[in-house]
Amino acid sequence: MRAETRIGFILLLTPLVLWLGLLIVIPHIDMALISLRERISFGVYEPSLAQYEKALTEPLYLRTFGRTAVMSVLATAITLLVAFPVAYYIAKMAKGRLQQVLFLLCLIPFYVSELVRTFGWMILLRETGLISSLMQWVGLADQPVEMLYNDAAMMVGLVYTSMLFMVVPLVTTLESLDDSVIEAGYDLGGNGWSVLREIIIPHAMPGVVSGCIVVFMLSLGNYLTPTMLGGKDSLWFTEMIYNQFIVRSNWELGAAFGFMLLVLSSAIVWGMLRLTGRTLQETMG
Repeated sequence: MRAETRIGFILLLTPLVLWLGLLIVIPHIDMALISLRERISFGVYEPSLAQYEKALTEPLYLRTFGRTAVMSVLATAITLLVAFPVAYYIAKMAKGRLQQVLFLLCLIPFYVSELVRTFGWMILLRETGLISSLMQWVGLADQPVEMLYNDAAMMVGLVYTSMLFMVVPLVTTLESLDDSVIEAGYDLGGNGWSVLREIIIPHAMPGVVSGCIVVFMLSLGNYLTPTMLGGKDSLWFTEMIYNQFIVRSNWELGAAFGFMLLVLSSAIVWGMLRLTGRTLQETMG
Protein backbone atom coordinates (compact mmCIF):
# COMPACT_ATOMS: atom_id res chain seq x y z
CA MET A 1 0.00 0.00 0.00
CA ARG A 2 2.85 2.37 0.75
CA ALA A 3 4.39 1.82 -2.71
CA GLU A 4 0.98 2.18 -4.37
CA THR A 5 0.36 5.40 -2.46
CA ARG A 6 3.74 6.77 -3.57
CA ILE A 7 3.04 5.89 -7.20
CA GLY A 8 -0.41 7.48 -7.01
CA PHE A 9 1.04 10.62 -5.48
CA ILE A 10 3.68 10.85 -8.23
CA LEU A 11 1.07 10.36 -10.95
CA LEU A 12 -1.14 13.00 -9.34
CA LEU A 13 1.73 15.47 -9.04
CA THR A 14 3.24 14.93 -12.50
CA PRO A 15 0.75 17.08 -14.49
CA LEU A 16 1.21 19.97 -12.06
CA VAL A 17 5.01 19.76 -12.21
CA LEU A 18 4.95 19.56 -16.01
CA TRP A 19 2.55 22.49 -16.25
CA LEU A 20 4.62 24.68 -13.91
CA GLY A 21 7.91 23.64 -15.45
CA LEU A 22 7.06 23.81 -19.14
CA LEU A 23 4.76 26.83 -19.09
CA ILE A 24 6.13 28.98 -16.26
CA VAL A 25 9.61 28.08 -14.96
CA ILE A 26 11.42 27.27 -18.22
CA PRO A 27 9.94 30.23 -20.19
CA HIS A 28 10.88 32.62 -17.37
CA ILE A 29 14.43 31.28 -17.24
CA ASP A 30 14.72 31.60 -21.01
CA MET A 31 13.32 35.13 -20.92
CA ALA A 32 15.79 36.07 -18.15
CA LEU A 33 18.68 34.83 -20.26
CA ILE A 34 17.40 36.76 -23.27
CA SER A 35 17.11 39.97 -21.24
CA LEU A 36 20.74 39.62 -20.11
CA ARG A 37 22.27 39.76 -23.57
CA GLU A 38 22.90 42.37 -26.24
CA ARG A 39 22.74 41.90 -29.98
CA ILE A 40 26.06 42.78 -31.60
CA SER A 41 25.21 41.72 -35.11
CA PHE A 42 22.84 39.30 -36.81
CA GLY A 43 22.89 36.12 -34.72
CA VAL A 44 25.73 37.38 -32.52
CA TYR A 45 25.08 38.20 -28.86
CA GLU A 46 27.10 38.91 -25.75
CA PRO A 47 26.13 39.03 -22.05
CA SER A 48 25.12 42.55 -21.04
CA LEU A 49 22.86 44.63 -18.80
CA ALA A 50 22.35 47.11 -21.61
CA GLN A 51 18.62 46.33 -21.92
CA TYR A 52 17.93 47.19 -18.28
CA GLU A 53 20.14 50.27 -18.53
CA LYS A 54 18.17 51.42 -21.56
CA ALA A 55 14.84 50.73 -19.83
CA LEU A 56 15.88 52.65 -16.70
CA THR A 57 17.37 55.66 -18.49
CA GLU A 58 14.84 56.30 -21.25
CA PRO A 59 12.25 58.85 -19.95
CA LEU A 60 9.42 57.40 -22.06
CA TYR A 61 9.92 53.92 -20.68
CA LEU A 62 10.15 55.13 -17.09
CA ARG A 63 7.09 57.37 -17.43
CA THR A 64 5.04 54.54 -18.92
CA PHE A 65 6.29 52.13 -16.25
CA GLY A 66 5.30 54.47 -13.42
CA ARG A 67 2.02 55.44 -15.05
CA THR A 68 1.02 51.78 -15.46
CA ALA A 69 1.73 51.11 -11.78
CA VAL A 70 -0.24 54.16 -10.58
CA MET A 71 -3.21 53.51 -12.86
CA SER A 72 -3.32 49.84 -11.85
CA VAL A 73 -3.37 50.78 -8.16
CA LEU A 74 -6.11 53.35 -8.88
CA ALA A 75 -8.16 50.78 -10.83
CA THR A 76 -7.82 48.36 -7.91
CA ALA A 77 -8.96 50.98 -5.40
CA ILE A 78 -11.98 51.98 -7.52
CA THR A 79 -12.92 48.34 -8.06
CA LEU A 80 -12.79 47.75 -4.30
CA LEU A 81 -14.97 50.81 -3.58
CA VAL A 82 -17.56 49.69 -6.13
CA ALA A 83 -17.45 45.97 -5.35
CA PHE A 84 -17.60 46.15 -1.55
CA PRO A 85 -21.19 47.52 -1.28
CA VAL A 86 -22.30 45.11 -4.02
CA ALA A 87 -20.70 42.14 -2.24
CA TYR A 88 -22.11 43.19 1.14
CA TYR A 89 -25.63 43.47 -0.28
CA ILE A 90 -25.35 40.06 -1.96
CA ALA A 91 -23.85 38.36 1.11
CA LYS A 92 -25.80 39.92 3.99
CA MET A 93 -28.95 41.62 2.70
CA ALA A 94 -30.17 39.67 -0.33
CA LYS A 95 -31.82 36.37 0.52
CA GLY A 96 -32.81 33.28 -1.40
CA ARG A 97 -33.43 33.62 -5.11
CA LEU A 98 -32.54 37.33 -5.14
CA GLN A 99 -29.05 36.53 -3.90
CA GLN A 100 -28.60 33.96 -6.65
CA VAL A 101 -29.89 36.35 -9.32
CA LEU A 102 -27.59 39.18 -8.23
CA PHE A 103 -24.57 36.90 -8.20
CA LEU A 104 -25.54 35.60 -11.64
CA LEU A 105 -25.77 39.18 -12.94
CA CYS A 106 -22.16 39.72 -11.85
CA LEU A 107 -21.19 36.52 -13.62
CA ILE A 108 -23.07 36.93 -16.92
CA PRO A 109 -20.65 39.47 -18.53
CA PHE A 110 -17.88 36.87 -18.25
CA TYR A 111 -19.81 34.45 -20.43
CA VAL A 112 -18.23 36.28 -23.37
CA SER A 113 -14.59 37.11 -24.03
CA GLU A 114 -12.86 40.29 -22.89
CA LEU A 115 -12.68 41.42 -26.51
CA VAL A 116 -16.48 41.32 -26.86
CA ARG A 117 -16.94 43.16 -23.54
CA THR A 118 -14.49 45.85 -24.60
CA PHE A 119 -16.25 46.28 -27.95
CA GLY A 120 -19.48 46.69 -25.98
CA TRP A 121 -18.00 49.66 -24.10
CA MET A 122 -16.75 51.12 -27.39
CA ILE A 123 -20.29 50.96 -28.76
CA LEU A 124 -21.66 52.66 -25.64
CA LEU A 125 -19.02 55.40 -25.37
CA ARG A 126 -18.40 56.38 -28.98
CA GLU A 127 -19.81 59.67 -30.27
CA THR A 128 -22.66 57.89 -32.08
CA GLY A 129 -23.21 55.51 -29.19
CA LEU A 130 -26.07 55.06 -26.76
CA ILE A 131 -24.76 57.35 -24.00
CA SER A 132 -23.97 60.22 -26.38
CA SER A 133 -27.40 59.90 -28.03
CA LEU A 134 -29.12 59.84 -24.62
CA MET A 135 -27.25 62.97 -23.51
CA GLN A 136 -28.39 64.79 -26.63
CA TRP A 137 -31.96 63.57 -26.21
CA VAL A 138 -32.26 64.87 -22.63
CA GLY A 139 -30.55 68.15 -23.54
CA LEU A 140 -27.25 67.65 -21.73
CA ALA A 141 -25.34 68.03 -25.01
CA ASP A 142 -26.11 69.76 -28.29
CA GLN A 143 -23.74 67.63 -30.37
CA PRO A 144 -22.26 64.13 -30.29
CA VAL A 145 -19.92 63.56 -27.35
CA GLU A 146 -16.83 61.38 -27.81
CA MET A 147 -16.08 59.57 -24.56
CA LEU A 148 -13.59 57.07 -25.95
CA TYR A 149 -9.80 57.14 -26.14
CA ASN A 150 -8.99 58.72 -22.79
CA ASP A 151 -7.96 57.64 -19.31
CA ALA A 152 -11.52 57.75 -17.97
CA ALA A 153 -12.79 55.30 -20.59
CA MET A 154 -9.80 53.06 -19.97
CA MET A 155 -10.43 53.11 -16.22
CA VAL A 156 -14.09 52.18 -16.75
CA GLY A 157 -12.98 49.20 -18.83
CA LEU A 158 -10.39 48.08 -16.28
CA VAL A 159 -12.86 48.26 -13.39
CA TYR A 160 -15.57 46.49 -15.37
CA THR A 161 -13.32 43.61 -16.49
CA SER A 162 -12.04 43.07 -12.93
CA MET A 163 -15.26 43.46 -10.95
CA LEU A 164 -16.09 39.77 -10.59
CA PHE A 165 -12.63 38.96 -9.21
CA MET A 166 -13.22 41.42 -6.38
CA VAL A 167 -16.84 40.52 -5.69
CA VAL A 168 -16.32 36.76 -5.35
CA PRO A 169 -13.72 36.76 -2.52
CA LEU A 170 -15.63 39.53 -0.73
CA VAL A 171 -18.93 37.65 -0.88
CA THR A 172 -17.24 34.47 0.31
CA THR A 173 -15.65 36.25 3.27
CA LEU A 174 -18.69 38.31 4.24
CA GLU A 175 -21.02 35.30 4.16
CA SER A 176 -19.00 33.79 7.01
CA LEU A 177 -19.71 36.82 9.22
CA ASP A 178 -22.48 35.95 11.67
CA ASP A 179 -25.36 38.44 11.60
CA SER A 180 -25.51 38.32 15.40
CA VAL A 181 -22.04 39.87 15.59
CA ILE A 182 -23.24 42.87 13.57
CA GLU A 183 -26.39 43.14 15.72
CA ALA A 184 -24.24 43.01 18.85
CA GLY A 185 -22.22 45.93 17.53
CA TYR A 186 -25.36 48.04 17.21
CA ASP A 187 -26.65 46.87 20.61
CA LEU A 188 -23.42 48.08 22.22
CA GLY A 189 -24.00 51.60 20.93
CA GLY A 190 -22.20 51.46 17.64
CA ASN A 191 -23.41 53.30 14.56
CA GLY A 192 -23.17 52.22 10.95
CA TRP A 193 -19.68 53.65 10.44
CA SER A 194 -18.23 52.19 13.66
CA VAL A 195 -19.70 48.74 12.94
CA LEU A 196 -18.28 48.89 9.43
CA ARG A 197 -14.86 49.98 10.68
CA GLU A 198 -14.58 47.73 13.73
CA ILE A 199 -16.43 44.57 12.66
CA ILE A 200 -17.20 44.25 8.96
CA ILE A 201 -13.97 45.49 7.38
CA PRO A 202 -11.62 43.54 9.72
CA HIS A 203 -13.61 40.37 9.08
CA ALA A 204 -13.61 40.99 5.32
CA MET A 205 -9.87 41.78 5.19
CA PRO A 206 -8.81 38.37 3.76
CA GLY A 207 -11.27 38.87 0.90
CA VAL A 208 -10.18 42.48 0.45
CA VAL A 209 -6.50 41.57 0.22
CA SER A 210 -6.98 38.56 -2.07
CA GLY A 211 -9.36 40.50 -4.31
CA CYS A 212 -6.98 43.47 -4.51
CA ILE A 213 -4.06 41.22 -5.41
CA VAL A 214 -5.98 39.53 -8.23
CA VAL A 215 -7.44 42.78 -9.58
CA PHE A 216 -4.10 44.56 -9.44
CA MET A 217 -2.35 41.75 -11.30
CA LEU A 218 -5.09 41.67 -13.94
CA SER A 219 -4.99 45.44 -14.40
CA LEU A 220 -1.20 45.60 -14.53
CA GLY A 221 -1.01 42.87 -17.15
CA ASN A 222 -4.01 43.98 -19.18
CA TYR A 223 -3.26 44.67 -22.83
CA LEU A 224 -6.59 44.73 -24.63
CA THR A 225 -8.50 47.32 -22.59
CA PRO A 226 -5.82 50.07 -22.50
CA THR A 227 -5.14 49.57 -26.21
CA MET A 228 -8.78 49.73 -27.34
CA LEU A 229 -10.27 52.24 -24.87
CA GLY A 230 -7.25 54.42 -24.09
CA GLY A 231 -6.09 57.25 -26.31
CA LYS A 232 -2.70 57.90 -27.84
CA ASP A 233 -1.52 59.37 -24.53
CA SER A 234 -2.88 56.45 -22.49
CA LEU A 235 0.43 54.60 -22.51
CA TRP A 236 0.51 51.14 -20.95
CA PHE A 237 3.58 49.04 -20.26
CA THR A 238 2.15 45.81 -21.68
CA GLU A 239 1.64 47.60 -24.99
CA MET A 240 5.33 48.49 -25.01
CA ILE A 241 6.22 44.86 -24.30
CA TYR A 242 4.04 43.76 -27.21
CA ASN A 243 5.65 46.31 -29.52
CA GLN A 244 9.17 45.18 -28.61
CA PHE A 245 8.39 41.49 -29.13
CA ILE A 246 6.03 41.56 -32.11
CA VAL A 247 6.46 44.87 -33.94
CA ARG A 248 10.19 45.55 -33.51
CA SER A 249 11.37 41.96 -32.93
CA ASN A 250 13.56 43.28 -30.11
CA TRP A 251 13.19 40.30 -27.80
CA GLU A 252 16.03 41.41 -25.53
CA LEU A 253 14.39 44.69 -24.55
CA GLY A 254 10.94 43.10 -24.46
CA ALA A 255 12.20 40.43 -22.05
CA ALA A 256 13.74 43.13 -19.84
CA PHE A 257 10.42 44.98 -19.82
CA GLY A 258 8.66 41.76 -18.85
CA PHE A 259 10.92 41.18 -15.87
CA MET A 260 10.56 44.80 -14.78
CA LEU A 261 6.79 44.29 -14.75
CA LEU A 262 7.21 41.04 -12.80
CA VAL A 263 9.38 42.76 -10.18
CA LEU A 264 6.93 45.67 -9.92
CA SER A 265 3.91 43.41 -9.39
CA SER A 266 5.76 41.30 -6.82
CA ALA A 267 6.93 44.40 -4.93
CA ILE A 268 3.47 45.95 -4.77
CA VAL A 269 1.84 42.69 -3.70
CA TRP A 270 4.50 42.28 -0.98
CA GLY A 271 3.93 45.86 0.15
CA MET A 272 0.17 45.28 0.27
CA LEU A 273 0.64 42.21 2.45
CA ARG A 274 3.00 44.06 4.78
CA LEU A 275 0.63 47.02 4.98
CA THR A 276 -2.29 44.81 5.99
CA GLY A 277 -0.18 42.62 8.28
CA ARG A 278 -1.16 39.43 6.50
CA THR A 279 0.80 36.61 4.92
CA LEU A 280 0.23 35.20 1.45
CA GLN A 281 -0.77 31.86 2.99
CA GLU A 282 -3.43 33.51 5.15
CA THR A 283 -4.73 35.52 2.21
CA MET A 284 -5.00 32.62 -0.23
CA GLY A 285 -6.08 30.06 2.35
